[in-house]
Amino acid sequence: MAATYEDRFWTSSDGLNLHYRDYPGPEGAAELPVLCMHGLTRNARDFAGLAEALATTRRVIVPEMRGRGESDYAPDSDTYSPVTYVQDVEKLLAEQGIGRFVVIGTSMGGLMTMLMAQATPGRMAAVVMNDIGPEVDAAGLARISGYVGQGRSYPTWVHAARGLAEAHGAAFPDYDLDQWLDLAKRTMTVTQNGRISFDYDMAIAEPFAKPGNAAPANLWLAFEALRGVPMLLVRGALSDLLSADTVKQMRARNPAMTTITVPRVGHAPTLDEPEVRDAIHALLAGAA
Repeated sequence: MAATYEDRFWTSSDGLNLHYRDYPGPEGAAELPVLCMHGLTRNARDFAGLAEALATTRRVIVPEMRGRGESDYAPDSDTYSPVTYVQDVEKLLAEQGIGRFVVIGTSMGGLMTMLMAQATPGRMAAVVMNDIGPEVDAAGLARISGYVGQGRSYPTWVHAARGLAEAHGAAFPDYDLDQWLDLAKRTMTVTQNGRISFDYDMAIAEPFAKPGNAAPANLWLAFEALRGVPMLLVRGALSDLLSADTVKQMRARNPAMTTITVPRVGHAPTLDEPEVRDAIHALLAGAA
């Protein structure tokens, strides 16, 4: 099957070669483009299924943040921060002449969404926030700190899948081996020595551990910039990063927000769940 996307690149302000998948959509499509932004240790493959589905009607852009996938690793690990990622993505949007768009942000990508909205309100026609909000639970951050940057590697894909199951089984208690294999192939790559390891720069763990970098301060102010913007908040029922209380506060601050909770899933839903796909399509159908 032919690829439905093109591998393209742009250059950051500090000279890094950054990669994105560009799903062009139908020629002459009038629908607004969709920008998909991944989580801390993830990459463009995270949105493969969703992007293909959305690209039947519109353009979809899926950037890989510096230090992930095919994007360059940064020589200065301090630039592995949401603020810098936002600067990188803004440069891409400017180069592509994209002024109004829909955003789908998973975890860190949702933090970036709020920062972008605060910097320039009014550009986002609709937003999907995947298992993230203006308050990030300390338990979830501690769990992530316990595995990010560990640099583990595996001899086969089955070993990699079993390693993921051991580390994240509590978040996906119903996953079978095929699902863990799929997750492994989304998040890992075969290295030059033939072993399988995570597809990101281990140095992203260094700034993540510093106060205020994993989750920027005063994000409620950033979230206020999305008041009135049609929003879908996706939450895993077992999430340790987004609490039910934070969801309640978000709904109060943005009456245009709807919520869907994915049962028996933690951080974060894949966005391939049928009920989530239906909700995303419904949200985009009203975006203008």
